[in-house]
Amino acid sequence: MSVLNQKSVLDMIKDFRRNWHTLCDSERTTVCGADSMLLTLQLSMAENNKQHCGEFTVSLSDVLLTWKYLLHEKLNLPVENMGMIDHYEDIRRTYDAFLKNSNMLDLIDVYKKCSVIASNCETNANISPSQLQDFLSGRQYAIDDETDLYVPTSSMSKHNQDNEKVKLLAKKIIYSYLNLLVNSKNDLALAHILNIPDRGLGREAFTDLKHAAREKQMSLFLMATSFIRTLELGGKGYAPSPSDPLRTHVKGLHNFINFTDKLHEILGEISNPSIAGSRILSVIKMQLIKGHNSRDPFYKAVEEVAQDLDLRIKNIISSQQGDVAVCTTDISPARPKSYAINHGTAYCGRDTVKTLLVLLDEEAARAPTKNKAELLYDDENTSHHNGTSILTLFRRCKFICWKTNNWNKFWKCSSGQK
Repeated sequence: MSVLNQKSVLDMIKDFRRNWHTLCDSERTTVCGADSMLLTLQLSMAENNKQHCGEFTVSLSDVLLTWKYLLHEKLNLPVENMGMIDHYEDIRRTYDAFLKNSNMLDLIDVYKKCSVIASNCETNANISPSQLQDFLSGRQYAIDDETDLYVPTSSMSKHNQDNEKVKLLAKKIIYSYLNLLVNSKNDLALAHILNIPDRGLGREAFTDLKHAAREKQMSLFLMATSFIRTLELGGKGYAPSPSDPLRTHVKGLHNFINFTDKLHEILGEISNPSIAGSRILSVIKMQLIKGHNSRDPFYKAVEEVAQDLDLRIKNIISSQQGDVAVCTTDISPARPKSYAINHGTAYCGRDTVKTLLVLLDEEAARAPTKNKAELLYDDENTSHHNGTSILTLFRRCKFICWKTNNWNKFWKCSSGQK
């Protein structure tokens, strides 16, 4: 059986985009790639452990065991002789609810939805469940891992590895900003960038924001936006209570919302997607490198990633010209109340949104990270850039259940307060 490659996965996502109106509720639904799927599973398992054992944590071995089972179970592959962790059904419900509330679909959901309309998804017929399972589990790395396992690490290769890690971090941050720009419900993207660069919005601010989002039944981004708008525009009768925990983080939240406003303004005011894309990347780049020395590896990585993505956007636009059946057509401005992110962008920047979706889809189709421990647990790579691992951020908050049919969420904080 042939190895499933990134192009085949991306072609599947393109089929999904062409038929989005029959497959999902929002044209701005974003696709959750392999790494994000694993991060979401990790959070779901940690929450399950918190409910049953009192600790919001989970071991790498348990995550990988459940990851293997999840892939087989969702793809309807045999699971009879596979190990299954306790409370798997609860974990699966939490996982599905997290994606739904974040307006995301994972690659298996995309595969299944395309299978429903197989006649319109020709490339999907060329992908088997076992091929997709191999791709998501990183099976294509097996041979390389065996040959490279005992190669000693020289000082030069260590230096190159460190630079590569910093570049991957810069790429993750910039993609998270773009993801949130397209999909304001994406809590995972917001968690990556809320305090990058440093805005004084660490774990405590993240916890307070999530508690407020629970009460208002909003996404994290919309809750932050609502809070700042109320302070800026609301009268005394609408002002948040003086005891509102978010008041402690006004400066940081205002900084964050003001910055995202700039991105939305570019999206809504510049109709040319090439110019808008370049401007958006430039604004993000300048925000990230501010205060850094030009010789700083992070400074260089941000500049390099921004330049690469700018070129990729131009290539996407070039390939779309003259093609009436582009993979993300029909981004409709007809329902601004439901689909606008901010500043009326449902009416403007349609071509830019389509281009950004293609860019995000390409990233979602990337092969999974080889080093799972580093992906899930490594705080060291982000500590110098005010980042915190996703598991650490969410550890301060505890959600009891997410109802899958609506936005109602029932939470309690890790201290046991109800």
